[in-house]
Amino acid sequence: MTDHAESAALLRRRTPLGARFGTSHIRLWLVLVAAAVAVGTLGYVAIEGWSPFDALYMTVITVTTVGFGEVHPLSAAGRTWTMLVAAGGVGLLFGFVGVVAESLFTAATSGEREARRMARRVEALRGHFVLCGYGRVGSTVAHELRHDGEAVVVIDVLPESLDRARAEGFPVVAGDATDDATLHAAGIERARGLITTVDSDANNVYVILSARAINPDLFVVGRANAAGAEAKLMQAGADRVVSPYTMAGRRIAGLALRPRVVEYIDAALSHGELAFSLEEVTAREGDSIAGSTVGELRDRGIFTLAIVREAGGYAANPAPERRIVAGETLIVSGSAATLAALRGGA
Repeated sequence: MTDHAESAALLRRRTPLGARFGTSHIRLWLVLVAAAVAVGTLGYVAIEGWSPFDALYMTVITVTTVGFGEVHPLSAAGRTWTMLVAAGGVGLLFGFVGVVAESLFTAATSGEREARRMARRVEALRGHFVLCGYGRVGSTVAHELRHDGEAVVVIDVLPESLDRARAEGFPVVAGDATDDATLHAAGIERARGLITTVDSDANNVYVILSARAINPDLFVVGRANAAGAEAKLMQAGADRVVSPYTMAGRRIAGLALRPRVVEYIDAALSHGELAFSLEEVTAREGDSIAGSTVGELRDRGIFTLAIVREAGGYAANPAPERRIVAGETLIVSGSAATLAALRGGA
């Protein structure tokens, strides 16, 4: 099944029964109108002996209650037939009004319009993050990403979590993130990254496996809930794994031992609380970083704290003459304005 077909099937499953029922009523009404016109036309041909075109014209103006006048003088049987056709036309007209009113009411009360609007909003996204799970951890992640200017699509199975995410301005997809169709509905094939914060390690593993199969280029961050789950999530394809309990323990220990260091780093990574900030940037061919030296970057107000080696690890405090090679990732510090410009295009 193609991505489009899977998304369409998911939308059909989520479309309320009443909305689909209203659509079937409209189709039935159209069939009845066509049948009434056909029967009326055949009746005039058989009763009055008119040509098919004259009979069709007379049927249409009668069914639509236009009443321009008789095409030819009518016999008593023809007039009786005309009354029957007119009565049928009035019934069809009022039936159409009822069907349209029912369809509009059903669409307004079932949330179908909102679902379609949300689907169009997700369809327009490119390079966004897909967030699976909107609990306490997931909601914090979503807000942090949005503060950094990133688009986020939330997937969850709990109506209350979806309502909260929707009320806070995030596009949402209702469904199980382990289902490929749900991931397609969230635009996983167009996404930049996936973050899964579901409170089940098994589900997080399935989510990562499914997402990796659809989009191998995703940057995936997974939440580990139990001890030993980190290795399983990495084997499933996560680029980074975070245990909220381990991170909380490290932070508490850091605040106890180096409170000002931890608070400074938190402030530097926050949203405009300091004039100075921290950022990571990858040098690419043709940009202003690749080919520059650490000293030249410093003259631009960009201080290189470390360079991430391709083989792993960090080269801390690189010498001023160290030249940056395309593909290397730098951990840099500088003014918020300078780093914002750097993120915008190096």
